[in-house]
Amino acid sequence: MSSTVLQAHSTPATAHTDPKFVEAFGQVIEKLRTVVGTQSAQPFVIAGSGTLGWDQTAANLVEAGENVLVLSNGYFGEGLADCMETYGAQVTRLRAEIGNRQPLAEIAQALRAKKYKAVTVSQVDTSTGVLGDVKGVCELVQEHSPDTLVVVDGVCATAAERLYFDAWGVDVVITASQKALGCPPGISVVVVSQKALRVLSERKTPVPAYYVNWNRWLPIMRSYEDRAVKYFATPCVQTIFALNTSLDELLVDGMEAVFAAHERTSARVKAAVASWGLKTVAVSPEVSATAMTAVWLPESITPAELLPRLKARGVVAAGGILGGYAHRYFRLGHMGITATQDNGFVDIMLKAAGEALEESGLATAASSGRCATPPRL
Repeated sequence: MSSTVLQAHSTPATAHTDPKFVEAFGQVIEKLRTVVGTQSAQPFVIAGSGTLGWDQTAANLVEAGENVLVLSNGYFGEGLADCMETYGAQVTRLRAEIGNRQPLAEIAQALRAKKYKAVTVSQVDTSTGVLGDVKGVCELVQEHSPDTLVVVDGVCATAAERLYFDAWGVDVVITASQKALGCPPGISVVVVSQKALRVLSERKTPVPAYYVNWNRWLPIMRSYEDRAVKYFATPCVQTIFALNTSLDELLVDGMEAVFAAHERTSARVKAAVASWGLKTVAVSPEVSATAMTAVWLPESITPAELLPRLKARGVVAAGGILGGYAHRYFRLGHMGITATQDNGFVDIMLKAAGEALEESGLATAASSGRCATPPRL
């Protein structure tokens, strides 16, 4: 996070009725449309984690007994499937091999097999660093099942990976404030198409939730966008101030520049992984996220010994999270201002990772240059 975002987050206690906050909240709603590439979709900006977006989507758009196709590329695809089942959905899980995504032909076959209320895809599954093919999924839905809603879990993708909401035909993007949006955690962001809102209005049964019921939140969002106060539950005032500031910084050069910067940074990180003699969990560049990278470790090194050595060098990385494989890989994030600004953070991360790997016994020599930071692209 930038210093200006942190400063905005330290705003003194402010009422949610304060005109300065009302203006900031309205701006946030408008700017989020620009980030995801939509003119007409409705953002919901609610206090909570990214996971709350799963509950919002399941509770509002799926009725008990309806079919949902979940494209699972890892831990978070499985979690979204569990959430859908909690609200009574009949879930079909189409699982990919570890490090890969589903072939489009398999998805097409599944869409032809039965009618689905929604199909979900994790644009980036943070557990594996695999990039979902959102555009391809949208095209298949338009061809084979145009009434089906396309739901994108974008928590680790929004504002890093290319996404064009209107142009591609996305119906829901679920995201959160704390990753590429460059803000402290605490805000659940869900952007919903007018098609999906019609599905909500035509439900045969009541929404089986209170706090995440969009029928309660929609008047709030519309009111704040009109710069008027309306109350249902207290918004997270300081975090919304911070998000408004981070969105300003994100949009100053336009989203195309943001996407290109993440792609350049990702290429640097992947080049470093190759220079260490290691492989990414994602099996090919085509299925690799640009926001983060998951890296297989040799059998002689575990995250438990590697991560403290990284932390001692000022770098926080994450271990594996995928069931049965968590001890075999680690994860590096390179999103937000880490990717878009020339602040040296990626240099520090790659230098620390190379040194920590050598200290852990990776068979490379500093003199060989294999652990050196690759040149800027």
